[in-house]
Amino acid sequence: MSSFSGATLMITGGTGSFGKTVLKHFLTTDINEIRIFSRDEKKQDDMRHELQSKYPKYANKVQFYIGDVRELNSVKEAVDGVDYIFHAAALKQVPSCEFFPMEAVRTNIEGTDNVLRAAIEAGVKKVVCLSTDKAAYPINAMGISKAMMEHVIYANARVAAKRSKTIICCTRYGNVMCSRGSVIPLFINQIKSGKPITITDPNMTRFLMNLDEAVELVQFAFEHANPGDLFIQKADASTIEDLAKAVQKLFGDTGTSIIGTRHGEKLYETLMTSEERLRAEDMGNYYRVVADSRNLNYDKFIIAGEVKTQSEESYTSHNTNRLDVAGVVKKILTTDYVQNALKGIFE
Repeated sequence: MSSFSGATLMITGGTGSFGKTVLKHFLTTDINEIRIFSRDEKKQDDMRHELQSKYPKYANKVQFYIGDVRELNSVKEAVDGVDYIFHAAALKQVPSCEFFPMEAVRTNIEGTDNVLRAAIEAGVKKVVCLSTDKAAYPINAMGISKAMMEHVIYANARVAAKRSKTIICCTRYGNVMCSRGSVIPLFINQIKSGKPITITDPNMTRFLMNLDEAVELVQFAFEHANPGDLFIQKADASTIEDLAKAVQKLFGDTGTSIIGTRHGEKLYETLMTSEERLRAEDMGNYYRVVADSRNLNYDKFIIAGEVKTQSEESYTSHNTNRLDVAGVVKKILTTDYVQNALKGIFE
């Protein structure tokens, strides 16, 4: 935490699941200020009162800024005096982005560009952006917007490396268990209501991460980033069927109903493409995909080109470590949401 000693950290989309977990990690440290930047005043007010109630000694460290990443001026006002930014603001729901793709463009692509332009102009030291496995080989509007967001990140990282001291990097992770709109809370609510669990495709696989692991990935990226780097955490996965069985083992079996895939869903997710794997560095629990440093001078490739364009396979939820039902039970018990739900406490 020494890098954050006396520093000011801004979290865009800070009232979401990720922002709340970052607060848990940083609030009681020697960080000077945490700025929560979001457009939902109700969520900000709820967070403010919760901090005042649970952490009265530290609540004043948290400052709230109403604004929208879609509006460059509101971002500029908020970044003045900021040392570091965790950029988490996004539209994340696959079906809603599928029906309203331009909303995904405005938030995920244009909003990210606004944050990075404002950060470079203000002299922010480092920006870590959050992406998703759906950005790799995207087939839906949310994934496509996140893929374009990543390219915006890399483009701004190249500019920042030449014009300022701002280091910009990216993290890409799989499903964060029990985050807003995720499937585990849906399963639990269905069981509590006496209804069967609704499964899209039993053979569908997904990566499983908890919120603490998502924050650890961002912290690792923060500590090790060079301009334009992409960081990926090695993650476990399971089938949707085994995930449903694990939730039922904890909360009761009310049966299952297979409803078919939703708009824009894949059978499995990819965290690292076969093309990215060529320039990936294995760092233990993480991969670093170094930035593509080539420029627009294609003349050199007329004489000598690059023959190998991809590795043998991508890194996917089908070929990573697959948890069985017992393993999934153990994994989901690491989340506060499941622990609270077992006690009858719901957020």
